[in-house]
Amino acid sequence: MSISETNPPRKHAYTDPRAPQLPEPTYAERVRTMVSLSTIATLSTVSRKRSGYPFGSLMPYAIDGSGRPIFLISNMAMHTQNLQADTRASLFVGQAGDGDPLGTARATLVGDVLPIPDEEVGEAREHYLSRHENSRSWVDFKDFGFFCLQPLDIYYVGGFGVMGWVTAEDYQVAKVDPLAEAAPRILGHMNAEHVPAMIVLARVHAGLDATEVTMTAVDRLGFHLRLKTSEGMKGKRINFLREVLSANETRTVLVEMVRAAEAKT
Repeated sequence: MSISETNPPRKHAYTDPRAPQLPEPTYAERVRTMVSLSTIATLSTVSRKRSGYPFGSLMPYAIDGSGRPIFLISNMAMHTQNLQADTRASLFVGQAGDGDPLGTARATLVGDVLPIPDEEVGEAREHYLSRHENSRSWVDFKDFGFFCLQPLDIYYVGGFGVMGWVTAEDYQVAKVDPLAEAAPRILGHMNAEHVPAMIVLARVHAGLDATEVTMTAVDRLGFHLRLKTSEGMKGKRINFLREVLSANETRTVLVEMVRAAEAKT
């Protein structure tokens, strides 16, 4: 029996496996959301100077409708020269955040970087300039052109102990989480104004007594808390009562959950 059979990759997680719960977003959804929110990453190409060695470059990017990263690069750049000799590359995308960087999400998209066909350049240009307005100053220079990375495989790390491969097909059809844009505001508000309420939620829904709590992530199905307890720091996910699709719906469900939790304490 192989290792993968005895320890299958974990695609979903639940607050309490003994009770019916909404699952977390899949790894594919998490990667698609993270890649859509970021605008700069590290592109690694195969070096021409040192054959077989990776060559890393800071790379602004946008994405198209299929989630493929789009680059605007000069043919004078070393990474472009590397790609002209060998199209194989990877793009490392990391989630911005405070605290331990190893506890934040990141993903590596592995594939081939190719010039975008002439008939698709107009759409690629629109996508790219919508994310990088300052690039209008050089987008029409003759030495610049649009390229895209066609993912073949993706490796996702969601923090400590959360990791796994995502197929290119799953990534392509995955949807960006509807709370993606609102999440930073939700987290900021909850952590600034509602720490006592989150302590109550942790006690009722996770069975943990905490003296300090921080909401570290939120999505359409639930949220993650980082808690300071008598046994040290712990992380727990709590699922919403139902799926939410906006910041207003998130607020409504959280108010319901807090009121119900307070009634039990």
